[in-house]
Amino acid sequence: MKFVVSLGLVLLLIAEGGCKRTAPPAPGPLPVNVLTVVEKEVNEWDEFTGRLEAVESVEIRPRVSGYITEIHFQAGAIIRKGDLLYVIDPRPYQADFDRAAAEFERMQAQLKLAQIELDRAKDLRTKNTISASEFDQKAAAYQGSAAASAAAEAAKNSAALNLEFTQIKSPIEGRVSDARITLGNLVQPGAGAESVLTTVVSVDPIYAKLDGDENAILKYIKLSEEGKRVSARTERIPAFVELGNETDFPHEGVVDFVDNRLDPGTGTVRARVVLKNWNPNFITPGFFVRVRIAGAAPYHAALIDDKVISSQQGVKYVFAVKADNTIERRNIETGTIFEGKRIVKSGLKDGEKVVSTRLQLLQPGMTVKPIPEAEK
Repeated sequence: MKFVVSLGLVLLLIAEGGCKRTAPPAPGPLPVNVLTVVEKEVNEWDEFTGRLEAVESVEIRPRVSGYITEIHFQAGAIIRKGDLLYVIDPRPYQADFDRAAAEFERMQAQLKLAQIELDRAKDLRTKNTISASEFDQKAAAYQGSAAASAAAEAAKNSAALNLEFTQIKSPIEGRVSDARITLGNLVQPGAGAESVLTTVVSVDPIYAKLDGDENAILKYIKLSEEGKRVSARTERIPAFVELGNETDFPHEGVVDFVDNRLDPGTGTVRARVVLKNWNPNFITPGFFVRVRIAGAAPYHAALIDDKVISSQQGVKYVFAVKADNTIERRNIETGTIFEGKRIVKSGLKDGEKVVSTRLQLLQPGMTVKPIPEAEK
């Protein structure tokens, strides 16, 4: 009997012990990294794509016909204005010039003789030694000799010009292409591609030409009317250029031209940036470039890293940490990138803390443990 009672007591004690549960500890604040909002003066940039183009470009063509006898340039070399490029056989034109020069000398001699006879006729006419008709003949002879002399001089000058054209010189300084017409070939003046001897393009300064879209142009017009941005038509606006393998737009120039019409086919306006060629030996017209232009006057705005920004149905927001370490969802209006960070036009202030990690776990009103993240 005693054994039964003891066994029942043991079973009761075991049952009571198995029913007891230890309560889990209350969860603490969620550890998250935070970044501090920085406010400073920013420039809002607009970016466009374009191509480098030469300031000056010339197709070298002959002005007289003849056979090429000399070539005085190396393909791809830098040449100066006035450098000799080609020589066309000058002998026929030298002969024409000599003939015209001799004819001019003959006409000069006849004019001199006609002048002497006219002066003598004037003297005799005052003495009534010759008739008025004879005097008129001498005056007419002088006028004919003067006209013939002028025509001979014009022919001489034309022959001299043709002789000069046998030496083809560069009208600009720049880089020359290859010789498209080689020694011994006959060349003739003309507008066709077959008459091009070579080309020369200037290398410094250089243009970056771009097409601005209609929305950007309308924005600039509005800002100009509000006095927040100067017009590129009245002042030279700074612009910054980078090649396809560059970053941070290291090359500075100015917008020196905006076209007078918007192309209805593309909805763009052509513009031009002029800048110094930073490497004339290698940078040539045709390179693809990106161009950055100030979209508005400088203003103060908050800056944050892109990684702290979330988006829902087109609305961008961040989780801001309040003084009691609870978080709230804050809708923000963003701008472009400035110095590697996103411009925030509204929604954040200088010195506020925003959460940068574990964003998927956050809910408004949660308590967090903010841990400052090292700024990059």
